[in-house]
Amino acid sequence: MSLDSTLWRGSAASIAAAVRKREVSCREVVTSVLARIEEINPRINALAEVLAEEALASADAADRLVAEGGPLGPLHGVPVTIKINVDQAGHATTNGVVAMRDHIAHEDAPVVANWRNAGAIMVGRSNTATYSSRWFTDNAVHGRTLNPWHPDITPGGSSGGAAAAVASGMGALAHGNDIGGSIRYPAYACGVAGLRPTTGRVPAFNPSATVERSITPQMMSVQGPLGRSIADLRIGYHAMARYDARDPGWVPVPHEFPASDVPVRVALFKRCPGIPLDPAVGQALDSAAYWLSQAGYEVEEVDLPHFAEAAELWRVLINDDSRRSIIAGVEQHGDEAMRRSQAYMLAGMRETDRDGFLDALARRQTLARSWSIFLQRYPLVLLPVSWQLPARQDEDIAGLEQARALIDAQSPLLATAMLGVPGISVPTGLAEGIPVGVQLVAWRFREDLLLQAGQVIEDAANFTPLTDRQAL
Repeated sequence: MSLDSTLWRGSAASIAAAVRKREVSCREVVTSVLARIEEINPRINALAEVLAEEALASADAADRLVAEGGPLGPLHGVPVTIKINVDQAGHATTNGVVAMRDHIAHEDAPVVANWRNAGAIMVGRSNTATYSSRWFTDNAVHGRTLNPWHPDITPGGSSGGAAAAVASGMGALAHGNDIGGSIRYPAYACGVAGLRPTTGRVPAFNPSATVERSITPQMMSVQGPLGRSIADLRIGYHAMARYDARDPGWVPVPHEFPASDVPVRVALFKRCPGIPLDPAVGQALDSAAYWLSQAGYEVEEVDLPHFAEAAELWRVLINDDSRRSIIAGVEQHGDEAMRRSQAYMLAGMRETDRDGFLDALARRQTLARSWSIFLQRYPLVLLPVSWQLPARQDEDIAGLEQARALIDAQSPLLATAMLGVPGISVPTGLAEGIPVGVQLVAWRFREDLLLQAGQVIEDAANFTPLTDRQAL
């Protein structure tokens, strides 16, 4: 690795290896990344808080450990960003809400602690949507994040700051979270890779929280990494998925399983009645299916069980569970855009009573069983991230018709999140200068299958990240 001002371009894997070999110092890497942040962040506002002084102090401490020959973690010296909706000691967990701008955390969340213990250096706090509840990244506290590929296109949400930061070189890895596509959609929109792990795989807890998470976030919300390569996702994911006693739902499952002695079957899902498929998305799916077939996978176009119902059940469960928390919070503390977006999301949905909500929870188990049986036959599903290309900014508040079309387009994100299964977003190319990609889904705890197949697609697509193109 060259010891120059372009160290910010380095991958997490290459930086960690160079630091371990003493080819570069942690301070040199962090200094390069901070310079990149100073150049780019004012233009796109991906980072709500830049941690320059803290990052340099951490880099110096990391260099001392190298000099002393101490034990080095898998991310030693790697610059990363943390989303502003999880606790990082000494910093505000604002979640994009004005009323929480002074909500200072006094303890790291498990995902932050795990990356810190792995040697990662936090260089910034990434922006999110208000209450992390839009597929767009804008709020009254920190302002709007732009997509570094095109300012008129959403960077995705709610982890839009994370995706925009890692896409433009403001950190080799970014932390995000996903309850309805908030890792996978920003990765898709910004041309990076994003992994939504299985619920229970990465420990989650905010020590500053005053109440426990309700049932649907416990079943559907996950923490995960975004990066410019599958190799970086793997190292970042393994580092953040370590045990933390503060999450009693964490499951001690191996990261790798024995390889199959027969070709892995892949279900290609590219048609959903009533929802139009953008031709560029269809082409991305066809290309990915071909590349997987060439690599020895058996790809077959099939329908998914109860797909549309699974996506709709996400809306029922999330919205009803949120009426006493986020929905009430948006009404009281949300900005005007968030209130309008929420109104369109709730339009036409009646509030269920206690028995209706319990029946919906029971129905979730029925749908999960059908997917479990299906994924015994097809261990991988290849499907869109969204049926449409990344949306234009504020598409969700342009009108009720546009909002409904967007919700329909995001059904591949909602159905899979509702089931708590893992998914990965992999870029495949550009369509009219805008990133496009595909999603892979597997059964619970089979992230290894996603990373293996994602690597095949990444190698064949040969997609050039933004950081390797002409400067922004």
